[in-house]
Amino acid sequence: MAAGFAIALWGAGHALSRGQEPTPAASQPPSQTVKGELFGAPAVTPLPNGPAADALTGPIDEGSSAAQFYNLPVGPGMVEGDCPPQNPWRCAVDCKRGGPCNEQTWDDERPIPWQVFAQGEYVGPARMRHVPEYRLRVNDRMALVFRLTTIPSAQPYQLSVGDEITIESLTSDDVQRSVIIQPDGTVTLRLLGQVRVAGRSIEEVRHDLDQRYQKFLRDPSITVTPIKLNSRLEELRATVDARQGVGGQQREARVTPEGTIQLPGLGSVPAQGLTLNELKREIDVRYTQLVEGFEVTPVLVERAPRYVFVVGEVKQPGRYELLGPTTLMQSIALAGGWNVGGNVNHIVVFRRDECWNLMATQLTVSKALFGHAPCPADEIWIRDSDVVVVPKRAILVVDDAISLIFTRGLYGVVPFNLTVFQGLSTGLVSGK
Repeated sequence: MAAGFAIALWGAGHALSRGQEPTPAASQPPSQTVKGELFGAPAVTPLPNGPAADALTGPIDEGSSAAQFYNLPVGPGMVEGDCPPQNPWRCAVDCKRGGPCNEQTWDDERPIPWQVFAQGEYVGPARMRHVPEYRLRVNDRMALVFRLTTIPSAQPYQLSVGDEITIESLTSDDVQRSVIIQPDGTVTLRLLGQVRVAGRSIEEVRHDLDQRYQKFLRDPSITVTPIKLNSRLEELRATVDARQGVGGQQREARVTPEGTIQLPGLGSVPAQGLTLNELKREIDVRYTQLVEGFEVTPVLVERAPRYVFVVGEVKQPGRYELLGPTTLMQSIALAGGWNVGGNVNHIVVFRRDECWNLMATQLTVSKALFGHAPCPADEIWIRDSDVVVVPKRAILVVDDAISLIFTRGLYGVVPFNLTVFQGLSTGLVSGK
């Protein structure tokens, strides 16, 4: 098998020297590999094993392009065959085949599609999403977009303070009057005085006034006509109206340390740990109890910053923001790399769980950092607020102890030097 693989590599190099496209060998990825994307990787046709591979030992036919041979897309505005083909296959180690107890080594190299995007590798594939669902946390900033709905209400409209209605009687013009509901929820009517109408439907108010006016009129036939409604809705709308500023009807809110956001008319609304859809349902239900006709859509504007703290034997210890998925070795790179004498065999990572309880694990990435391990099992993902400690090796600990005791300790108090010791030794030899 190894000999066949070496012959295949020699054949590829020989083909290049003749200006021909290297052909895949029989040691290509297994034929059972599914054609398609794996975690966002582009679709690449796996090359077959066995007798089918023998048909691929020669150069590519002149009538077929590299895009057809490797099943690669052709760029817009290009014609297949315009550019020389680029071989995406490379001998490498696929770390997903191993595990924490079965770590891959360089002996597990095999041909895999390494640079399927060629010059577009800096863009990279559309990888899988970072988390299944994002849940809000303290200091997340949101824009809450308010929208007036036109969905008919299932319940009769309840009059509120600020609404305007007209009271009329079919038999008497003395009753007719347009009134605005006062802050105490009442209106002032002729012959009746103060009548409470807030919190009641139009029909309930009409029936009540008809009964009251029967004391003064034989057949009142009262009608109540709404002139201006939704005063509470308009008041809320005016609170969030930003059409003269940033535009639209929206309001920004930030999750407070207690895990809530502040909204007009509602006060504190719990948001910590909720998804955006869950928060929308919570806000809509609360506003429905206050006023109907409003729909609120929360939009995440800015995530709360995430940090990793790297200390110990690194070039630039400190706090670094996590702008994307970050691993242990990447966090060390953020700190400028490890110092000479840093013990990368015993890196310690401290972590807080959901209840702020402290956890710790000990990791080793020395083989990977020195290029001896392609798939280190301890190359873990870093979480927000993790503390990465790169300790000193034993020799540095001893060196620091010597420096502390003798250079800055004992010698700092008693300034011995070589001249003193030479004088003592000379006196002893001469007998003086």
